[in-house]
Amino acid sequence: MTTVTLLSGGAAQGLVRGLAEAFKAQTGAGIDGEFGAVGIMADKLRAGTAADLVILTQALLAKLAEEKLVVPSSITDVGRVETALAVRSRDPKVTVKTETDLRDVLRSADAIYVPDTKASTAGQHVTKVLDQLGIAYEVASRLKIFPNGATAMRELANSTATRPIGCTQATEIIATDGIVLSGSLPPGCELVTMYTAGVTVRAAHPKEAAALIALLTDADHRELRQSAGFAG
Repeated sequence: MTTVTLLSGGAAQGLVRGLAEAFKAQTGAGIDGEFGAVGIMADKLRAGTAADLVILTQALLAKLAEEKLVVPSSITDVGRVETALAVRSRDPKVTVKTETDLRDVLRSADAIYVPDTKASTAGQHVTKVLDQLGIAYEVASRLKIFPNGATAMRELANSTATRPIGCTQATEIIATDGIVLSGSLPPGCELVTMYTAGVTVRAAHPKEAAALIALLTDADHRELRQSAGFAG
């Protein structure tokens, strides 16, 4: 059986998983690949890791096209994803409407679960927000940093801390059992990222890769995208 391989930001993992059966029924092909921090996935492609398509941030796809690693005409927007807060399913949701609210919530947490603060979109943003709020040094020892948002959220679900909280892409929160989406970041601290797909120049299965991109982005699957955390 033909298998389409991809390198993707963790934000798209739930959506890709949700479309695997439909893709197999349509093309007879399976899906395999890696999901992780977008910067690391882009560097894997640059280093020669085999992949038929990539799903990364719009900015990264543009760079990879300039580097002649992605076919420019294949690039298609999948949808926007917000960086949001998460709590364990058994814990009360937090209400964060202002920067002051967010500062208080983060200060009161005894563990803060986040993805890679250097290579992931959400992790980089967390670092920026902590600096903006003036509490980066204060909460540094409570940061629990993991290679990607999916891992960070699984660890949050299993946390034995008293008042843990997580911050990553909403799609990764929604896709993880044992935690719930607690709310958006407040005005001034928000981040909404457009995720985009493209066929790689070295794709072994470019036709099937294009078919997967079409499936990920078509109007018939708008509700699935929304339920997975993507906005149009």
